[in-house]
Amino acid sequence: MVFRIVAIAPHRLAATISGVALTLGLAACAQQQTPTTTATPGAGTTPTGTTSTTTPVAAAPSRLNLAGPVSLTGAGASFPAPLYQRWFSDFNKVNPNVQINYQSIGSGAGVEQFTAGTVDFGASDVAMKDEEIAKVKQGVMLLPMTAGSIVVAYNLPDVAELKLPRDVYVDIFQGKITKWNDPKIAAANPDAKLPDQPITVVHRSDGSGTTGVFTKHLSAVSPDWKTKIGEGKTVSWPTGSTFVGAKGNEGVTAQVVQTTGAIGYVEYGYAKQNNVKFASLQNKAGNFVVPTEQSAAQTLASVTLPANLRAFIEDPDGAQSYPIVTYTWLMAYRAMRENPVPLGRGDRVRLQSREYCLDWQV
Repeated sequence: MVFRIVAIAPHRLAATISGVALTLGLAACAQQQTPTTTATPGAGTTPTGTTSTTTPVAAAPSRLNLAGPVSLTGAGASFPAPLYQRWFSDFNKVNPNVQINYQSIGSGAGVEQFTAGTVDFGASDVAMKDEEIAKVKQGVMLLPMTAGSIVVAYNLPDVAELKLPRDVYVDIFQGKITKWNDPKIAAANPDAKLPDQPITVVHRSDGSGTTGVFTKHLSAVSPDWKTKIGEGKTVSWPTGSTFVGAKGNEGVTAQVVQTTGAIGYVEYGYAKQNNVKFASLQNKAGNFVVPTEQSAAQTLASVTLPANLRAFIEDPDGAQSYPIVTYTWLMAYRAMRENPVPLGRGDRVRLQSREYCLDWQV
């Protein structure tokens, strides 16, 4: 697989990929009479879910030689969904015979569908584990497509800025701190007008890579959290009227927006798009860091991707590193690349796919 990934601007990646085009194209060839290939477009775009002022990719003659329409389906993480949907839309403008449908159903369901072979590709904010990969007969290629921050969003109309120490945000999501004017929150925010109001905690109700990343971080910074709740795409949240579940980053964002006094964890782009306020979190160095492109870049700079392209950022080093940042992976079938369709027309598609390398920068 030809896959080169270089961290550049804050919480963004520049990539050159031929393996994606080849893999997805061969997946379609194996399922249809009409051979095809497809790829992620080269649009100038912002990272996962952030709004963009970049001009969409201009129409250009397609380099794909297709005999008819082709449809590909992917499913998984809601974290990168806005980015993927834009990429695929831009690609369709250049290659109108290729329609790519990406379903934002959560990382857990995405891994399940990918494993079952009911989609052409999957997506997850948590890289598949060895035991999960072993269940996929076609083999797996994990491609870290982009990266982003998970923010702690809140809805307090009279509080423009909020700082949350490490022990405080852990205790809030563990149900130990239940009111906004709790002394620990007040101590970190002496000038804030904190209301005497219950905290409504909004968490994911579906199997979620965002939850997996968030709870992995909480487990890394709190032994009590690790013992009592732990980490995973799904966890047993505290029960009660002040804990509310919602599906997808979309659902959590909407619930926070609709509920005064709510707090929840969502991908940075969803919060920005919906003008939701988010807290500064205390990092490993003891500094309060606002989630921005710059602070996410500081986090990514401290990480080196290993040969298997699986890296987990539990509690990053760095004075200005934002503490909760993750890569997000596209999952492709290895067998489609290494054992292409039989000789004939499909081989020509394979050659086209090899030449159809993608270059995009953000």
